Amino acid sequence: MPLLSSVRDYITAQRMLRAGQIVVVGVSGGPDSLALLHLLHRLTEPLALRLHVAHLHHGIRGAEADADAEYVTQFAAHLGWPCTVERVDVPAVAAREKWALEEASRRVRYAFLSRVAQAEGSQVVAVAHNADDQAETVLMHFLRGAGPTGLRGMLPVTPLQDYRLLPGVMPPPGLRLIRPLLTTPRAEITAYCRTHHLQPRFDRSNLDTTFFRNRLRHEVLPYLAAINPRISQRLRHLAEVVRAEAEVLEHLVDQAWSTLLQAARDDALTFDLAGWRAQPLAIRRAMVRRAAYHLRRTLRDVDFVHVEQAIRVAQHGRTGAQATLPRRLLLTVGYRTLTLHTADARHLPPDRPWLEPGQRIRLAVPGIMPLPGGWRVQTEVRRSWELDAIAHNDDPLSAWLDAHAAQDLALRTRRPGDRITLQGLGGASTKLSDVLTNKKIPRAWRDFLPILVSERQILWIVGYHLSEAALVRPTTERVLHLRFLPPEVPRAG
Repeated sequence: MPLLSSVRDYITAQRMLRAGQIVVVGVSGGPDSLALLHLLHRLTEPLALRLHVAHLHHGIRGAEADADAEYVTQFAAHLGWPCTVERVDVPAVAAREKWALEEASRRVRYAFLSRVAQAEGSQVVAVAHNADDQAETVLMHFLRGAGPTGLRGMLPVTPLQDYRLLPGVMPPPGLRLIRPLLTTPRAEITAYCRTHHLQPRFDRSNLDTTFFRNRLRHEVLPYLAAINPRISQRLRHLAEVVRAEAEVLEHLVDQAWSTLLQAARDDALTFDLAGWRAQPLAIRRAMVRRAAYHLRRTLRDVDFVHVEQAIRVAQHGRTGAQATLPRRLLLTVGYRTLTLHTADARHLPPDRPWLEPGQRIRLAVPGIMPLPGGWRVQTEVRRSWELDAIAHNDDPLSAWLDAHAAQDLALRTRRPGDRITLQGLGGASTKLSDVLTNKKIPRAWRDFLPILVSERQILWIVGYHLSEAALVRPTTERVLHLRFLPPEVPRAG
């Protein structure tokens, strides 16, 4: 089938374009983008399109790049289409943002195409990625340890808002990136240029194997092709299979996300812990990756090792357990929640009470006292109880204490020099700071953690540890029961 017909069929099958649209075409001057522009030019009448050519000068190749920009401008004029050329010092951007030059080039290029589309009132940007590019992308993502969203490769149609561009740059809603040549091999594009007497520009930087993609193209894939001559096709087929299966997984993750997400901030996402742990492994993995990308939009891939460590901690970790993810992201297990957050976020899980540093609240016994955040603490004295039930209490926010030891009670936060008497040490006390460290309570929580104190000593590190002085024994005459009550949920209607 002639390339023009196959590209038109692909555009139609993927619903890339609608009649009357303005299409911004990214053109570097190389064979792929030149062929794309020529093909779309031939399709403007049957598809009722208007084109606008966009060329980015990367500020890298000096006079050669200047000549590329001039050539693209003249070629666009020859076809009768307007052309926008912009020059950006990409190496300076890479140095400023501490990105690899390849990454900086990609981000700057898409940010430029987004600006041109916005200026021209276009909702479509067309780029010239081909089938061989797709194979390289899948292999590149595989080597980086990507999950299904990476192994599906590039998509025929993608919202540009899904891309991580420059800091502070957000593409307008509805702007789509299309790839009409994504199933077209590079050899067919070269033949098309030859048939139609197109004279592509040659970018010698494409031969520089210090760039990751170039090394794959010129060294790794030829080596693999010697083992399997159809390696590029196999990689493309893998992308197609994973893409279809990833759509199903994405749908299931959307459902789990909307059900389990309890709170969302720019620096933290909080989920229901029990619901999270009930999800299939594939969904838990996908949610970790999605949360990481949500919190760090510039993040490209999350390594398998990081994901598996986070899954393990989320599934089996006790309250306060943490896992580290790339770019200073943390996963923290709460009492009933699981939170992924930035390391510098003031993250206090909403499923337990907290006090402000230095705060002290006297408790009425019996009674119910209000606490910050809508929490309450209930106290009651009992003369009858069951030691076995107390010993097997599994609610970390409920405690049974010897009422005789629990006099003049207050809740407060920690102070310098605090000590607590631990069980089994013959009455010897231990630094509170050591206990918090041994319990692996995150450092960011420690100044906000409520501590139950009597007039003389610490009785309970709330949610974690009772002092030996407060233990209920067979000789205990009265028991004090403390229970923290969560904020009341308003009734609907």
